[in-house]
This record gives sequence, structure tokens and C-alpha cells, in this order.
Amino acid sequence: MEEDRDDTRREFDFLSGLVRKRSGLVLSNDKTYLLESRLTPIARKNNLGGISELVSALRMGSNEALAADVTEAMTTNESFFFRDKTPFDIFSDRILPHMMKTRAGQRKLRVWSAAASTGQEIYSLAMLIDNNPATTGWAFDLLGTDLSREVLERARQGMYTQFEVQRGLPIQLLMKYFTQVGETWQIDAKIRRMAQFKENNLLEPLSHLGRFDIIFCRNVLIYFDQPTKKMILERMADMMPDDGCLLLGAAETVVGITDAFKPVPGARGLYARKPEALGDGAAPAAAPLKAAVGAGAPAAPAGAGMGSTGLASRPATGATTGTAPRPSFTPTRPTSTFNR
Repeated sequence: MEEDRDDTRREFDFLSGLVRKRSGLVLSNDKTYLLESRLTPIARKNNLGGISELVSALRMGSNEALAADVTEAMTTNESFFFRDKTPFDIFSDRILPHMMKTRAGQRKLRVWSAAASTGQEIYSLAMLIDNNPATTGWAFDLLGTDLSREVLERARQGMYTQFEVQRGLPIQLLMKYFTQVGETWQIDAKIRRMAQFKENNLLEPLSHLGRFDIIFCRNVLIYFDQPTKKMILERMADMMPDDGCLLLGAAETVVGITDAFKPVPGARGLYARKPEALGDGAAPAAAPLKAAVGAGAPAAPAGAGMGSTGLASRPATGATTGTAPRPSFTPTRPTSTFNR
């Protein structure tokens, strides 16, 4: 029995080291149970007898595809539309008005979702932009990146289950921007064209992605150790102007990690290289999300946690998009189960 526990410990140490080296993810000792639940299917797919044989195959170091599959299986890809709501209100109420005022000459903005997962975050931003009349005539370059090829393919398809569209997505936006396909919902091609997705590892140099006005890096830094957090944050700072905006998850901060970013007063989770460059934070006349949802509509649940880029121009007012007719289906309101 003691020998079995030692074997399990050695296997966990090897696998956690592999995952940390490839993704930066730190697996604590209490995550041993994840080995069985997440890696047994990987072993079975590769005709291996179990975790021990999987580790033996990885130790040989010649199977890159297997190592990639293990890394993807051990990372967390939790995401839902308008997650935590507050960052999206900040984007609509404060960031977008400032950026559109200071960049009125070029009428172009670049936004990066650095842990895009299956795309809900970047598509939430795309819907806010499309739903805001003030953005007409602007070019928005929206990039979503992730370590996982599998989740990025799902993001490109923009196809979501009934459960996924009930997690934070207001019913009005569901009916406006989604078409029912069997038992799933697909986001409109117009919105899909606004976003590009690309495989990217945050541990590697980031400069090839270019410069960004706004970066969403939410609910991912919590999985890294302090030196890795510092490295990623400082690389991101080098990719942004002084008034560039970084949004982190509710459980994340730059304080005590780096001075490259500083908290923006009165805006939880918002950081900038020079917060004073953002001005007084005056809000627009009508926040796009609030205007889209309207009074009494179901709000997004609160929650803390976790190719080449292209430009998507907003069509002029009155332009048609060729959206398919909506089915006669009324989705149920999210229950408390979805609002945890």
C-alpha cells in the first residue's frame, strides 16, 4: 500500500512538472485526484493500460502529441458569457468612451482576450461593440488566444449548448445574435467575423501578437506562480500604450507582483500603465449592455475565478447582415444552479 502511494506521488510529480513546464499551470498536491479523472481517457485513446503506462510513454520524450494532449487535459477551460458582469460594465461605461475619444483620428481599437477558452468572453465584447451605435464606422481587431487547440476550434465555430447560453447571456442578446441549430445555438456569422482566434502560450514571448489597447487576462494568472505572473504582466505592459487597459479576474491583482501596471481607482479589476492617462472615467450616455438587456432582464451571474488577426468594421447604420430567421423558441430563465 505504501509502495503504491509512492508510485502515485512520483507519477503526480512528473506530470505536474510536465504541465508546469509547458503551460505554467501549478498543480497543488490536493489535485492528485485529477490524474485519474482527466488522464485515463487520454491513456485509453493511446492504447495505454493506465496512468503508469502513460507516464512511461511521456518519459521517453518522443511523443509531442501525447504531451500536448496531457497538458490540455489538465488545464481548466471554464468560461461563460459576461462572466462576472463588472468587467463588461467597465468596458462599456469607462474604457470604450475613453478609447473612442482619444483614438478618434484612427478609429481603430485592438482587444486581446488572452485566455479565450471556447470564446464566450471575446464574443461578449463583440456583442457589446455591435450593439453600441457609437461604434459605427470603427474597426475593431478582436483576438482570442488559448493554449488549447480543441477549445479554440469550438470558439471559431461559435456553437454553444443550451446550458452554455443560459450562463450569463441575457435573453435579448440570445434572440438577437444566435440561431438555434438542433439542440445547440450558434452565434451569428457577423459576430464570428469580428473575432479571430489563435493558439498561443503565455509562457512564450508575446511581442509577435502586436500591440493592444485593451487586454482581458481574467482568471488565468491565479494558476501561475509569482515569477510567472510577473513575467507575463511585464510582457503585456510592453505591448500597450500608457492608457492601455488590462482587466484581471476578481481574485487576481498586480499589487505586490509588478509595478508595470497600477490599479485604476474606482474600477475593480482594471489596471493601466498610467491610470492618470484614463482621465476622470466619465460614463457614456447609455451603457450598451444595459441598453441591450433593458430593465428587468436576467442579469449575468456574478463569478470569480478563471491564423492572423483581422479587422472587423462596424457597418453603417441600416446595413443588413443576412441573419437567418430566428426559430420560435423561448429559452428558460437561468436558475440558481447557473448563477453560482
